[in-house]
Amino acid sequence: METQSGSPSLKRWSLLLLLLGLAIPPATAQALTYREAVLRAVDGFNQRSSEASLYRLLELDPLPGGDDNPNIPKPVSFTVKETVCPRRTPQLETTRRPTEQCAFKEKGLVKQCVGTVTLDQEDGYFDITCEKLQNVILGRLRDLLRRGGRKIGQGLERIGQRIQGFFSNREPMEES
Repeated sequence: METQSGSPSLKRWSLLLLLLGLAIPPATAQALTYREAVLRAVDGFNQRSSEASLYRLLELDPLPGGDDNPNIPKPVSFTVKETVCPRRTPQLETTRRPTEQCAFKEKGLVKQCVGTVTLDQEDGYFDITCEKLQNVILGRLRDLLRRGGRKIGQGLERIGQRIQGFFSNREPMEES
């Protein structure tokens, strides 16, 4: 008597199911990596941009810790730099070259981008704004100088009060 486990057709079906299981990606593969989500955001920035050249990711700040849910927006901060590749027009869309293959333009503009991205591959979105790095640095420097000026002023005021207190607490010396 032959058992079912020895049946050639059962072995074929088992092998077929195994191969199908390997070929179909698991449901957890639907999440993008943080870098992939940012690269999508850079592509979106390039599509919305009216500038002549494309931008490419220059530096990516690390993902802050938090929720692993791919649908929860993650804060993002990165810099992009202008490349030698011209911005795509609808006529050139068929000759599209990946932005990562574009060389950076010598003395090209650098922009700081901040916002949020989601890691969900199907329903992922991004909301970013980018400003010229020069403006970002000047704004931060201006704020730093204002805060520093206030702190220096407060420090000088405290020193003045101590000096005044030192001289007002001294007793006059008696003459002999």
